[in-house]
Formats: sequence, structure tokens, C-alpha cells
Amino acid sequence: MKAITFQGKEKLSFETVTDPSIIQPTDVIVKVALTAICGSDLHVYREHEKGLDYGTVMGHEFFGEVVEIGSAVTGLKKGDRVVSPFTTSCGVCYFCKIGLTCRCQQGQLYGWVEHGHGLHGAQAEYVRVPLADSTLVKSPEGLSEEQVLLTGDIFSTGYFCAENAGVRPGGRYVVLGCGPVGLMAILAAKIQGADEIWAVDSVPERMAIAQRYGAVVVDLSKTDAKQFILEQTNGIGADAVMEVVGNPSAQQLAFDVVRPGGIISSVGVHTANNFTFSPVDAYNKNITYKTGRCPARHYMSKLLPLLGDQQIDLSAIISHRLPLAQGVEGYRIFDQKLDKSLKIILHN
Repeated sequence: MKAITFQGKEKLSFETVTDPSIIQPTDVIVKVALTAICGSDLHVYREHEKGLDYGTVMGHEFFGEVVEIGSAVTGLKKGDRVVSPFTTSCGVCYFCKIGLTCRCQQGQLYGWVEHGHGLHGAQAEYVRVPLADSTLVKSPEGLSEEQVLLTGDIFSTGYFCAENAGVRPGGRYVVLGCGPVGLMAILAAKIQGADEIWAVDSVPERMAIAQRYGAVVVDLSKTDAKQFILEQTNGIGADAVMEVVGNPSAQQLAFDVVRPGGIISSVGVHTANNFTFSPVDAYNKNITYKTGRCPARHYMSKLLPLLGDQQIDLSAIISHRLPLAQGVEGYRIFDQKLDKSLKIILHN
């Protein structure tokens, strides 16, 4: 099959690799119809996260059709249209039972193979799915494939970020970063009842969608975000800050603009060794800091029906639709923020 593989820092290849096959009786093989390039893929691409074997198939977002089934799979059949979260999960361990499916004791992250062990990704024609019965979700009728695809990572992560922020009617909230997950956090916060949301970014097309989703835009290229937010809150600060960037400057700004007793909800993937603020800083401000990987499988069961019930349109964030064969160029476009790129979908 054809796939996008990792070949070193900022180097990918679109090449022929071995087709995946059933290894465990709980596996299925999915023929990929849609996949996507995620912001967290760039951490691997840029080697901010190191250790990936050369030749690893990239990607962890996909929608497709079941074409092969292991002997122990009972809830799926060939021909089922399915979507996956970005990690596999067993559904029965302690962490799955409490809804923390991202920390399943048997779970794996698609697109991470290190020292020969791990799970290849989905930016390919086919992908192997372990623990398929409890990992995959059948696509509901009446929703587009693109809508369904986006629940497997970015919409779930945005919703998780807003829930961790304790969003409620009457609160004042800040979203730092209007990339795909930041925009989903804005949308989720509005769904959860937020009235006032300030969205901080500097990319015009991203800020335009943030405004469309109901946020007041703070343009970093023209405005001192810290000063502006503190002025808007009479010097108190926001009830919660949703930080989706994952760099030290965003972490510090989150701390600076959250009110005493407020919440920082961070889903940005941080690779720095230290926090920008100290334990005593956090103590002196009485903040709550919530972070971690989104348990996407847990959220998908809630969000897929919600998409249909509320007629939510996630497709506004999709800037590019490219064939898989152009995926390497898609990474370059996304990495360098060219051509007003926001969310890039790859199709087979």
C-alpha cells in the first residue's frame, strides 16, 4: 500500500509499504477514506518529540471502512463505516471504566513506533486497529464523513478542554490559540454555555472563524493581550483560560490573565522541561491547572449525537482537501502556515 512515512526531522516520504494484517484476534483492518494532518503530528515532524523509528507510518485521525476482521471481533462487520479516536482502548480496564480512555492499560497511539514496537498510523491506504470492538465507533447516519472524522481528535479535545475549564453561563473565558483545537474549544465553550470568550491569535483567517464561532478576537499583532484582558475584567482576570498552543509564552500568558482561584485548562502538547511559573506562584494565586491527553473515545459517544442534534458545522475549519499522494506537501504547507492553512484533510 501507499503511505506517508517518517524519515527524519522535517523529512517524510510517500512510498509503498507492507500492507497491515491481522495480528491479534481483536484486530480489524480499515480501508482509509479520510485522514488528516494534526498539530501534534508537527511535534513528530519537527522532532520536538523524538524516538520515532524511521519508516513509521504517520497520522492518527481517520475515517474508513472495515475490510478485514479478527476472529474475536463481535461488534463490527465488513463494510461498516467507522471512525477512530487517536488512541486505542480496551473498554474494560480501570481507566476505560472511569472515562480516561486515553490512558487505557492496553492502549496505543497511532503513528508511534519506537525500537520496533508500537502502532503504525493512518496516513495510508489501510490501517490496523487493535482492540477494534472498543476502539472504533460506527458512523451515524446523516453526518458527513468530514464531520465524523473530526470527532476522533480535535472536536473531542476542544470539548475536553472546555469541560476542564469549568465553563458555565456567566463566566469569562480566554482561549489562547485559534488553530483547529482552539477553534473547537471556542465552539465547545459556547455549547457549554459560555457568554464571554476572548480568543487570542494573530492569523487573520483563524481569527475570522473564531469570531464566527462566537468569540471576541484579541489580535496579538496589534494588542497587548494581557493588558486588554485585565482591562476587560477590571483587573481581576478570566475565570478560566483554555491554552491550546503548547509553548512557554502561551503558558505564561495563561497564568498572567487567569484570575485568582481560576482554572488553566491546557491541552497544548508541551515539550519544555519546566513550567514558566513556580509552585509558589501557583500557590499565591490559588490556581487550578488541568492538563493531559484527551480521552477522545470517551467523548465521541457524546459528541457524535450532539453534532446531529444541534446541527453543528465543523467544516469551516477545513482549509485544504488533498489526495494522500500530496500529503508530504500538505505537511510543508501546514508546518509553514502557507496558503491560509488551518486543517488539512487527505483522501484516498
